[in-house]
Amino acid sequence: MTQNIDVHPLVSPWGRFGLYSFFIDAPEPAIVDTGIASSPAEGMAPALAAIGRRIEDVRWILLTHGHIDHVGGAHALWELTGRRAQVVIHEADAPLLRSRRAHVDEYLEGRGRYLNDPDGEAKATGAANAVISAEMEPSLLVRGGETLSLGGSVTVSVHAIPGHTAGSVAYVVDGQQSVFVGDAVQVHGAANGFPGYMDPAAYRASLEYLRDEVRPQRLYLGHPYRRADGTPYGVELDAAEAQEAIAQSLAAEGRITTAACDCLRDGLPDGAFLGPDTPSPYAPYAPFARVAEQVGYTGDPTLEPSPFFTSMHGYRVHHALSVHQARNAQHAQNLDTGATQP
Repeated sequence: MTQNIDVHPLVSPWGRFGLYSFFIDAPEPAIVDTGIASSPAEGMAPALAAIGRRIEDVRWILLTHGHIDHVGGAHALWELTGRRAQVVIHEADAPLLRSRRAHVDEYLEGRGRYLNDPDGEAKATGAANAVISAEMEPSLLVRGGETLSLGGSVTVSVHAIPGHTAGSVAYVVDGQQSVFVGDAVQVHGAANGFPGYMDPAAYRASLEYLRDEVRPQRLYLGHPYRRADGTPYGVELDAAEAQEAIAQSLAAEGRITTAACDCLRDGLPDGAFLGPDTPSPYAPYAPFARVAEQVGYTGDPTLEPSPFFTSMHGYRVHHALSVHQARNAQHAQNLDTGATQP
């Protein structure tokens, strides 16, 4: 019979965000997500000592995805365990654990192209150097479908839930359905007030999978994401709150998808510049202001980590792929029609 285990949230401050990790009090203790470089020593160690646990005894470091505020402390935590903990991450996000430069490249290839900041690359490089404790090779790569043994009768199943990132995963404590999702359930966003995801179609499918298949009894979020009225959830949700948060995430994604697709169908040329002196946070991609207006977003889209532009880029990529597939299908149909004509 699976034994019931306790979960303890561990918080570390960082700028406008509270960085949350979670301690799974199993025979082989685990920490889910690691904050930034300073988090293990300054946040986790004293918090664990306060409940009579030692950071040296942690044997699993489970990473929900590769973003800087979730993997930045991984090497520092691994060092504090005497390098005995196993570090687990999805293979698609492993480059973000292995390389600081991968974070800079992700910025440049995604939201960075919309922020119109000539110092953006330097800032992204500085952030990666400052808050990632060290580059490292993971102990275990996962794809989803694996079961990890945390000693005794405690097992954790791994579920792929891409969308926020390509390698986002949920860790589920089997038997009690305690589910750790990192940033894969965004509701209406955190401090920036907008949900951020790289692949909108995958994000929606993963939310539906969590709702219909995983069905959390306890849901643990990477940040205090917010309801439509701006009030935050906590980071530890019961079953009813979990279903509500997932439903609100789906509703928000649906509204954003409608607005973004309308905008993209009307055309969003790369030359849609407002000009260098135009005081708009949406420059140089002015049509995106229509999306914000349609969904009622009034925040500053340029504040890092800029989830508004992360999501808009995801819609652009998805739209371009759809157009390309439609053209290929039409081309194939034309060839087929021509081949059958007398």
